[in-house]
Amino acid sequence: MRLDDYRTSDNVGDERGQNYGGGGGGFGGGGMFPLLLGFVFNRFGIGGIVVLIIGALIFGGNPLALMGGDHALPRGDAPAINKEGAAHACAVDAASKFSCQVLASTEDTWAKLFQQQGKQYTPAGLIFYSRNGLSGCGAAQSAMGPFYCPNDQKVYLDTSFYDELKSRFGAPGDFAQAYVVAHEVGHHVQDLLGILPKVSEQQHAVSAKQANALQVRVELQADCFAGVWAANNRDRLDPGDVEEGMKAAHSIGDDTLQQEAQGRVMPDSFTHGTSAQRMEWLKKGIDSGDPAQCDTFAAGADA
Repeated sequence: MRLDDYRTSDNVGDERGQNYGGGGGGFGGGGMFPLLLGFVFNRFGIGGIVVLIIGALIFGGNPLALMGGDHALPRGDAPAINKEGAAHACAVDAASKFSCQVLASTEDTWAKLFQQQGKQYTPAGLIFYSRNGLSGCGAAQSAMGPFYCPNDQKVYLDTSFYDELKSRFGAPGDFAQAYVVAHEVGHHVQDLLGILPKVSEQQHAVSAKQANALQVRVELQADCFAGVWAANNRDRLDPGDVEEGMKAAHSIGDDTLQQEAQGRVMPDSFTHGTSAQRMEWLKKGIDSGDPAQCDTFAAGADA
C-alpha cells in the first residue's frame, strides 16, 4: 500500500517505555477481571479468545456482559496527544510511521463519508504501547491484540503485533497491517454512530450465546468498514494488497483460531465470526466502498 507520501496523524500518544507492570494489581480487582472489562468488546480478534474462554470458566456467566461504557477503570495519566508528541511517536520506527499514516488516511476518508451524510467525524486517538499499558478500559497487554476502547475513544496498539501477524498467523504485508488499524477505527465509527452502546445494552439483557452472536455482527461490521476505507483509497493499493487482507481475515477467524488452539471448534463461543465470514464482509466493504452496505445487523444478513 502506497502511503509513503501521506501525512501522519496528530491524534497519537505514546505509552512505550512506561512500566505499568503485568496488568494484575493496581486496578482494585486483581488478576484477569479488569482485563475482561475493556478488551473483550473491541479487540482485533487474535489474542482475546483465550481470555474470553478462561474468563467464563473463572467468573461464570457471560464475560461480554461485563463490558460497556459504564465500566471505566482507573488508569494513570493519559499520554499527551498533541502535534509535537504525535510527531515523535510516529517517528519511532517504520511500523509506527505507517500506523500513523494509516490513521491519518482513515481520518480523511471517514470525514468525507460522514460529511456526505451531513455528519461530522471526530477522529479516534491512537496510543502506542509496548507489552503492558493502560487504557480507559483497563489494562492493555500485547497478548490481547490491538483494540478500541470506547471509554476514551482510542485505539491501542503494540506494533510488535505486526510481527506476530506475519510469523504466527501467516499474514504478512503492509495492507494486512493497515487492516488492523482500519478495523479498530471501524469500531470507532460504530461508536460515533451509536452502534456500540446499543449493542452493549442488548448484550446485558440476553444469554451468553445471544451476546456472542451480537458480538460477531459488531466485528464483521468493523471488517466491512475497514474494507470501505480501503475502497475509498483504491488508488493507493498495490497489486496483491486485497489478497493480503483476505489472508489476514482468514487467519483470524474464530473457527481457524479455535481449531489451531484447541483442536476443535465451538460455534456458540464465536465472537468475531468464521474465517469465511470475515473475508466475506471485508470484501463486501472493498467491493462497495459504501458503509450502508455493512449492515450486519439487518434481518437475514449472513453474519
